[in-house]
Amino acid sequence: MTVPLVFRSLKIICRQNIHRKFKFEFPIKPTKTLVYYTHNLQFQNTQNHFQNSVFQSKTSRSIHSLENSHSLAEKQQDPDSELAIRVQNTLKKYRDSPVRKIELALDLCCSTMTQDLVLKVLKRHRSDWKPAYIFFNWVSKEGTISLSSCVYNEILDILGRMRRFEELTLVLDEMSKREGFVDEDTYRVLVNRYAGAHMVEEAIGAFNKRRELGLELDLVSFQKLLMYLCRYKHVDVAETLLHSKGHEFGVDIKTMNIVLNGWCVLGNVREAKRFWKDIIASKCKPDVFTYGTFIKALTNKGKLGTAMKLYEAMWEMQCKPDVVICNCVIDALCFKKRVPEALAVFEGMKERGCIPNVATYNSLIKHMCKIGRMEKVYELLDEMQEKKGSCMPDEITFNYLLKSLKKPEEVAGVLERMRINGCKMNNDTCNLLLKLHADWDSEEKVRYTWEEMEKNGLGLDRRSYTIMIHWLYDKGRVEDALRYFGEMENKGMVPEPRTKILCNSMNTRKQKEAEEGEKSAKNNDQSPRSSHERNTKKKVNSVQF
Repeated sequence: MTVPLVFRSLKIICRQNIHRKFKFEFPIKPTKTLVYYTHNLQFQNTQNHFQNSVFQSKTSRSIHSLENSHSLAEKQQDPDSELAIRVQNTLKKYRDSPVRKIELALDLCCSTMTQDLVLKVLKRHRSDWKPAYIFFNWVSKEGTISLSSCVYNEILDILGRMRRFEELTLVLDEMSKREGFVDEDTYRVLVNRYAGAHMVEEAIGAFNKRRELGLELDLVSFQKLLMYLCRYKHVDVAETLLHSKGHEFGVDIKTMNIVLNGWCVLGNVREAKRFWKDIIASKCKPDVFTYGTFIKALTNKGKLGTAMKLYEAMWEMQCKPDVVICNCVIDALCFKKRVPEALAVFEGMKERGCIPNVATYNSLIKHMCKIGRMEKVYELLDEMQEKKGSCMPDEITFNYLLKSLKKPEEVAGVLERMRINGCKMNNDTCNLLLKLHADWDSEEKVRYTWEEMEKNGLGLDRRSYTIMIHWLYDKGRVEDALRYFGEMENKGMVPEPRTKILCNSMNTRKQKEAEEGEKSAKNNDQSPRSSHERNTKKKVNSVQF
């Protein structure tokens, strides 16, 4: 199949840019290996499952890129997407330039501005606060459009995510000057990002200042505070607040469930049991979520027998298990390699009137992929497609399929089936593809996936850089690995501890090698031969002079 000229031209330009920036030892000329081709799409050992499926096709298909298979049609209808890419490239080009120079470049780049365009540009810089903040300030100063609270909340979230709280405070102060501009989403961002940075006092302060920000102090906002504190492991603080302030809002079972779930997610079963007893002793009656949370905690700690007893007891009570609890039990049984029992629970829930959803099938597919029962995997996948509705395969389903692949040639088939089901690429899928190609040591596809992620705003985040750094190190390309690490830190990303240790080790070794090289050169200069050569040169020079 001949690749259209326009795609070849675009690929050459992209490759030249990447080659100049990162100095990869790759050919500039595009090759067929950069295009995913599928002929009579089939998976090994699964031919029988595709004979009656739209997935099998006798005509050759090509997936030119991640963008083409998922978002090209949208871009053709949305000119803001193309302009967002242009703005992104401008910000990338002048990233280390003075702010005034960046603003002049933006003046030339953007002739028109819309709310949608501003949001698209900001979302493309979720993991790179500096260009996002410069762009936001430039748009604010231009005054061509009146920015909505939605745009302000987006930049707040970016700054909070990258822990730039000084800049976050400046934006929040600007929002506070406008009456009714701060909304519930603003509060959610503040509490989430403060708690995520373990700034507990600031998170509680955001709740206490709600009236100053024009918001009401109510039970829902109190529950949000407790939820985010528990999410980031400050469960003890959340429980203290529950006991000290809960009476002001009227505590219900939902509020109690938040703290119970916090102890369970933290893995502290002893505290979870204590709080469970507090719920039973209180006026609040446990609901399905209460039981589900406690069953989840028991399964996570390997207490599957106790969890199963509680699960079976629920069927005899008025509070019958829902699909979430059934999924939890199925997942726990599969994890313990008790697959026949998991399948029995799967069939039993259907008989008892509890309808499975996509998460139910995903739990089974995940574990079936791990043990290599691919025939059962595709049987379940076909069943999902037949049932449709809440059972339709999603991105998580196809991520499990991608993880199970053994050869690069199989990737195109899964991506094609993903496209047919209307599933779009997300950061998890792209990072998974990046990891797969790195594991297979497919250099061109690693680079191509990286390029597409950057172009389509699907990353690049800490996971992407971690994958690249460790892959390059394993290949012995220390300079390239350190270059990516430097770029990661310049974007304000906090590296994983293992990545930081690795890069510190590379820098130390590089420094030692440089010192040894200098010492060796110095020793050579001080050797008798070198001394004789220098004296001879001096004589010759004096004669010539």
